[in-house]
Amino acid sequence: MMNSTLQKHNLVSLLEQCSSMREMKQIHAYAITTSLARFTFISSKLLAFCALSPHADLRHAHTLFSRIPFPTLFHYNTIIAAFSRRSSSLFLRMLNDTVRPNARTFTLLLSKASPSLSFIQQLHSLILRLGHLADPYVATSLVAAYSNHACTRAARRVFDENPNQNVACCTSLLTGYCNNGLVNEARKAFDAIPDKNDVSYSAMVSGYVRNGFFREAIQLFRDLKKNCFATVKPNNSLLASVLGACAATGAFEEGKWIHSYVHRNGELEYHEVELGTALIDFYAKCGCVEPAERVFGKMKTKDVAAWSAMILGLAINGKNRWALELFAEMEKVGPRPNGVTFIGVLTACNDKELFGRAVTLFQYMREKHGIAAWIEHYGCVVDVLARAGKIEEAVAFMSGMEMEADGALWGCLVNGCLMHGYVELGHRIGRYLVEFECEHSGRYVVLAKFYAGMGRWEAVIDTRNLMKHRAVPPLTASSFIEIHGSASSSEQLYIHC
Repeated sequence: MMNSTLQKHNLVSLLEQCSSMREMKQIHAYAITTSLARFTFISSKLLAFCALSPHADLRHAHTLFSRIPFPTLFHYNTIIAAFSRRSSSLFLRMLNDTVRPNARTFTLLLSKASPSLSFIQQLHSLILRLGHLADPYVATSLVAAYSNHACTRAARRVFDENPNQNVACCTSLLTGYCNNGLVNEARKAFDAIPDKNDVSYSAMVSGYVRNGFFREAIQLFRDLKKNCFATVKPNNSLLASVLGACAATGAFEEGKWIHSYVHRNGELEYHEVELGTALIDFYAKCGCVEPAERVFGKMKTKDVAAWSAMILGLAINGKNRWALELFAEMEKVGPRPNGVTFIGVLTACNDKELFGRAVTLFQYMREKHGIAAWIEHYGCVVDVLARAGKIEEAVAFMSGMEMEADGALWGCLVNGCLMHGYVELGHRIGRYLVEFECEHSGRYVVLAKFYAGMGRWEAVIDTRNLMKHRAVPPLTASSFIEIHGSASSSEQLYIHC
């Protein structure tokens, strides 16, 4: 008996010191030969290491699990956590083995498995029957799962039925609303949170930004600074979202304030990837490429998003050659480029001396890196060729597209025709566009501009009348100007004059 206890103690000690799958397999073999593998706490530790540790081997974990004669709740939760794609079948086996699921089981099934709506509804019914809805993790996961299927009413019902409406559950609800475009409902949910924290503020601000409510995002951040900065410290994700709103509206002073705040605050690190990338994007879109370059240079770790943001930032600020040189450096020392990277690379070709490289780099992207072309990649190349006056080449390039050209891409070609005097082709495409996207006001504007460039004023009037006849709302054009730290649109300024 003492010998058996000593063996168990030694095995547990070995498991705690284990640092590789090779060692784990040796320990597993020892557990089998000494008959210690039959003990639940031993098999649980073996399975947890094989399934969930940084050195996990899922094949070995599956083999180990299949040899456990009577799996416990811990065994099932561990294997469900590891095999998210097979979680529903594992859960059914668990029920067949009459193992009663606990709150963690439901949280894993809802959050890791991306379950179908019917499976979520079945889980919801079982959660109610077993009395687990009061668990905050279960309720939060269930709200998120319904929201992921755009079932916001069901998500709200779960929230209302939950007796423990904590910050996490409220944040899950408002995130679901934002992800489904229900920004006003999200704001109501946010305002109802009694003890807001950095996560809830981050969820609301990022929701505003994702839905294009940039000024509302900035205003909420200002409210945070004014009313509760002493108790709620913004995290990197929140600051990155606000910087995105500042970039979109030109709120330069607010963005600079964030940069200064992060620089002063020892708990935050603007060299961190997410925040550093947001700063690069902010400065570049505000036309200040030098500060963006300084941030990029000081970042200790640069992922593909950081490199891509810097390449695009250089390209849109007229530093086209620098952008292509940085791309060459990225290929030598940086991460593997992705589709977003090549948006910046192809944009950099929009230069009278570089336009000839656009098609070559497009082919290089597909052949060397195996990246499937997006409509945006085609748009970049067509725009480059059309601006350079290579209209025939642009048309030939479009004829080889693997997808149907959209209105924006045709618009690039029309603009090129207008710039370089391709009257007949530009007219044909312009007429096609107002029929192809008859509810898009920008297409009428392009055609009217084309006629105006030809001096055909009656055709300009006819185009505008056609737009009115079809009840197409006019294109709202506004620019932003920052006054006393507040970004206001030109529309607002006109109204207040």
